[in-house]
Amino acid sequence: MSNIIYVQTLDHPGLDVFARLTEAQLRNRREPEKGIFIAESPKVIARALDGGYEPLSFLMEEKHITGQAKELLEQCPDVPVYTGPSQLLAQLTGFPLTRGVLCAMRRPMLPSVEQLCANAHRVAVLEGISDPTNVGAIFRSAAAMHMDAVLVTPNCCDPLYRRSVRVSMGTVFQIPWTRIPQWPEGGLAQLKSLGFRTVAMALTPDAISIEEPWLRQEEKLAILLGTEGDGLSRSTISGCDAAVCIPMAHDVDSLNVAAASAVGFWELRYRSKPLI
Repeated sequence: MSNIIYVQTLDHPGLDVFARLTEAQLRNRREPEKGIFIAESPKVIARALDGGYEPLSFLMEEKHITGQAKELLEQCPDVPVYTGPSQLLAQLTGFPLTRGVLCAMRRPMLPSVEQLCANAHRVAVLEGISDPTNVGAIFRSAAAMHMDAVLVTPNCCDPLYRRSVRVSMGTVFQIPWTRIPQWPEGGLAQLKSLGFRTVAMALTPDAISIEEPWLRQEEKLAILLGTEGDGLSRSTISGCDAAVCIPMAHDVDSLNVAAASAVGFWELRYRSKPLI
């Protein structure tokens, strides 16, 4: 039986996590074990639960308790479920709950880079990408296009930022990821020590086509993508084994980083890995 809590006012302390705590407060960098993130929509929440993420509380309109959230709540019988009048919940969150369900979840302790890359053939590295929409889209591409893991640099947007999670359609819970510290010098050296050739997706004069055969044949490849507008830093590009670019037509010089990631991941996927 679900633990249903009906709220009539906005000052209930159980609602803080959904509207009154900032992303920085939710993340809780000083005490990572207490960090929280918000997942939206039944499909995304289901993927998080399947990935072993711990639910802390739900917020939803009452109709969803026996509707689209029924199976989720059956999986989490002891988790508090906050509900109330639709207008009150819209006032609380700042928007109508069109996706029906929000869930506050415990942040996981991230693995080390060594643990994440132990059996990986293809990893994506996101350097300083600041737009959560792009981060979410890149995770979705990484999951779909056969990447084994994603590494994000210290200045990259949080993959568990609410919008990133939503845009990723929950794939952020399916593909392993972690933060890579001491970027770029220490991080590039670490990747190379783990046996990875590093390729920067960058528009440089010496960039080679991603169609180069040797790229596909590499046993372990790290594919680096940079921030919107400026792209990868010069020190990152110079520290990589090669710069690669996507051949383009009609004098188009570049793609959005999320679109470029999908093309790059597909072309550079590990060919000995069976397609599922």
